[in-house]
Amino acid sequence: MRLETIAEQWLRDRYPDMVRWRRYLHQYPELSFQEEKTSRWIGDKLLEMGCEIKTGVGGNGIIATIQGKLPGPVVALRADIDALPIQDEKTCEYASKVPGVMHACGHDGHTAALLAVADFYNANKDKIAGERRLLFQPAEEVTPGGAIRMVEEGALDGADVIYGVHLWSPIPYGYASSKAGDFMSAADEFVIDIEGKGGHGGLPHNAVDAVMVGAALVQGVQTIVSRSVNPLHPAVVTIGSFQAGTTNNIIAERCQLKGTVRAFDETTRFMIHDKLEAFVRHTCEMHGASYSYHMRVGYPPVVNDAAEASRFFAVAEALFGPEGVIEAEPITVAEDFSYYLQKKPGCFMFVGAGNPDCGAVYSHHHPKFDIDERAMEKSASLLIGLAEHYARQHS
Repeated sequence: MRLETIAEQWLRDRYPDMVRWRRYLHQYPELSFQEEKTSRWIGDKLLEMGCEIKTGVGGNGIIATIQGKLPGPVVALRADIDALPIQDEKTCEYASKVPGVMHACGHDGHTAALLAVADFYNANKDKIAGERRLLFQPAEEVTPGGAIRMVEEGALDGADVIYGVHLWSPIPYGYASSKAGDFMSAADEFVIDIEGKGGHGGLPHNAVDAVMVGAALVQGVQTIVSRSVNPLHPAVVTIGSFQAGTTNNIIAERCQLKGTVRAFDETTRFMIHDKLEAFVRHTCEMHGASYSYHMRVGYPPVVNDAAEASRFFAVAEALFGPEGVIEAEPITVAEDFSYYLQKKPGCFMFVGAGNPDCGAVYSHHHPKFDIDERAMEKSASLLIGLAEHYARQHS
C-alpha cells in the first residue's frame, strides 16, 4: 500500500492533535526573530515523536530529519512559525493571550500540519524511500527573513526538492491552487525623507513646501509603471504612508513617504528602483528641497519549477478532485520560500482555508483572521502526497 494512502487514515486520526497544537500556538504567538518559546515547544514535540532534530538553524529554526530504510531522494518540506504585531480581536477560546501579537497569517496551522507529517513519517520509517527533511522556519514575516539564513546554514544541503503550503483564506476549504513559473512577486520597501524650508502659510514664496514636493512625488511615481514598465510585466509602486505638517497655517518643512515596489521580473524590479530614485532626485532639485532615499530590498519572486508544479496538479487532483484544483493567477504578495526555490526545484501552493460557517472570512493580516482547521489535514496530505510521488519517480 502506498504511503500516502496509509497517511490518509493516519492524518484523520491525528486531526484532533493538529487542532490542539494549532490552538496552543495561536494562544502563545511570538514575533519574527523572537520565536524562542515556540521553537522549544516544537522541538519538544518532535523529540517526543522520536525525530532527530537540529535546533538553532537560521536563528530559531528547527530541522527534523527522518531517514527511511530504503534508498531514495531527500525531500524537504517547510512550515513557518512566526506571528504578526496585530491585536487579536476574535472572540473564541483560543484567541491570542499575548497583547498586540497574533497568528494572523496561518503559520500556526502550517506548523501543526508539519508536526503531523513528522509524526507520520517517524512512525513509518521502514516504508520511506530516502530522507524526509522538515524545516520549521522562523521569521517569514520580516525581511531579511528566516529562509535565507536557513539556506546559508545548510538546510537544503543534499536535498533534491522542496515543497511548501500556505493555508489561504481567500480560497474556500476543499480547494487548492498553484501555478508553474512566476507565482508570487518580489516585495521591496522604500522610505523617502524630504526637507524643504518651513514658513507661514500665507507667504509660500518664502518657503519650500515639503507637502507640495511629497504630493508631486505621490502623483509622479505612478508614471514609472504606466510609462516605463513593459505592460506585459506586472509591477506595482504604492505609497502607503505620507507624514507631514502640524497645523493649517504652517508650511511643512519636512515630509516622509513610505511605500513598496512589487514585481515578478528581476530586470523590471531593479529598473523601478533606479527610476524611483531618479524621480525623487529630479523632483526635489526642481523645487529646491533636499532628500534622503532608502530602498530595502526584500524577498525575490516565488518561481515554481514547471515539473514540480505539474506534480502538484497531479497529486492535488487525486486529493481534492479535478474540480477542487485551481490554476492560480500571479499574486503580488511576497514569500521568502523564494530563497529555497532559487536553490532547489520545488513548488509552493495554496490550500483553501476559508469558510463563512466557522468565521474564516477575514483576509490575512486582519485582526479577526481565522482558518477552517480542516485545511491542516488537507495540507499535510498534500505534502506527503508530493513527497511520495517524487520519491517513487526518483528512487
